[in-house]
Amino acid sequence: MSQSLTKIYLHIVFSTKNRTPLILDSVKPELFAYMASILKVLASPALKIGGVSNHVHILCIQSKNIATSKLLEEVKKRSSKWIKTKGEEYANFRW
Repeated sequence: MSQSLTKIYLHIVFSTKNRTPLILDSVKPELFAYMASILKVLASPALKIGGVSNHVHILCIQSKNIATSKLLEEVKKRSSKWIKTKGEEYANFRW
């Protein structure tokens, strides 16, 4: 029986709410590493993550076992909860 293989590359871009510059340089490396760990758990490894103060770019290989919408929901939800633990300045953080 033949086998079908897939490799779906996703370039994801999303911004902070109202493009407010809330992603400070001091937290960027840790935030990007945390996002990479979320993607790894979701079997969608990150190839590159970067961004500026008001948005992020993610290049990953999407697992065939998760919908794109669910992948985005989990990354945004988990990273938003995480960044709020990083200090008072992130109390109102939203994607």
